[in-house]
Amino acid sequence: QVQLVESGGGLVQAGGSLRLSCAASGRTFSRLDMGWYRQTQGKEREFVAYIRWSDGFTIYGDSVKGRFTISRDNAKNTVYLQMNNLKPEDTAIYFCNARAVSTYWGQGTQVTVSS
Repeated sequence: QVQLVESGGGLVQAGGSLRLSCAASGRTFSRLDMGWYRQTQGKEREFVAYIRWSDGFTIYGDSVKGRFTISRDNAKNTVYLQMNNLKPEDTAIYFCNARAVSTYWGQGTQVTVSS
């Protein structure tokens, strides 16, 4: 089992920045592939970013490329999502995701970007 707890969401003006954190426990974090997804009401969960445990390889959703950066600190069992130049359309609940044999989700953190 893996437990994931997101933090760092909040209200920010368009053009601003936020950094989300996801703390993991319950399994060797350094061997977990980690990701971020987001969801708005009435829509499907959308892929945001992914980081592979073995080599730090990253991929991003098209809508966030060049603005968001995913990173991890294995010593702190934490994955981060640095979000810059935020837009109102980035408003969503952001979920942390961990993959090993199974897939795990956090409870989500709300990000609201005002215009």
